Amino acid sequence: MSDGRRAPGHGAAAPPSPQRGPASPPLPERATPRLSPARLAALHEELLAWYAANGRDLPWRHTTDPYAVLLSEVMLQQTQVPRVVGRYAAFLERFPTLESLAAAPLADVLSAWLGLGYNNRALRLKRCAEAAPGHRLPGDLEGLRALPGVGPYTARAVLVFAHNADLAAVDANVRRVLTHQLGLPHDLSPAALQAVAEAALPQGRSRDWHNALMDYGSLVLTARATGIAPRTRQTPFAGSHRQRRARLLRRLLERGPLSVSEAAAALDLTVADCRAVVDSLEIDGLVTLQDDQVTVRPR
Repeated sequence: MSDGRRAPGHGAAAPPSPQRGPASPPLPERATPRLSPARLAALHEELLAWYAANGRDLPWRHTTDPYAVLLSEVMLQQTQVPRVVGRYAAFLERFPTLESLAAAPLADVLSAWLGLGYNNRALRLKRCAEAAPGHRLPGDLEGLRALPGVGPYTARAVLVFAHNADLAAVDANVRRVLTHQLGLPHDLSPAALQAVAEAALPQGRSRDWHNALMDYGSLVLTARATGIAPRTRQTPFAGSHRQRRARLLRRLLERGPLSVSEAAAALDLTVADCRAVVDSLEIDGLVTLQDDQVTVRPR
């Protein structure tokens, strides 16, 4: 049988059905660890002093413009810092405001994004710029969360780094540092970890605190050094569907529209496999397919 159970033998009586007892109660949520003020004060002193001496000089740390902060946060999603450093200033120079980004053709935005990967991020950023009231980012969580492509972490990060808001934004580095330094369970739920991060926040120092946590996690308490595995891992890029999408989008941006058969030849794919790539890009709103011509969506 497909589920691995052994079927009763021919002619043998089937075993009696087990009696179903009362349903087990759901497992309780792991309680949020209690943190002593003295422990937190020591942690604040240690990490903020370390950051003052060793913090990274990154271009997005020289601005409190909410749009520039948002751009850095979106670029840093699933992309390593060195790659973002090389592209951040150029993108800002080309699209210096939300208004200029909203008005730009999608092809121009995608061309400026090429090489960073996960091109859907560029589309979501443009849609966010188009939806922002008066081409300005709201200054509150609710308003930011209402914008396309802005999730809970990104909304909090924009408020922290643009406004020094007393909020906690938990990314992989923050999770790893707090888990290691405070002796937290590695499997602490996101909700419980968020509560710890809020409790650990030094009021009035949110921007510096988050920069300190992120740098300490990136440079000192790495996953290898701590043995704390990330909650999710990226799948290999080489040979993946993501790589095929990226190659086709680059080809369209550099050379213009292609027929499906021309795209298949360019990617060294069968027409059927290429059509699957085209369909996924079309579903995501990056390209259009009309009369067998694949084109980058104009807006």
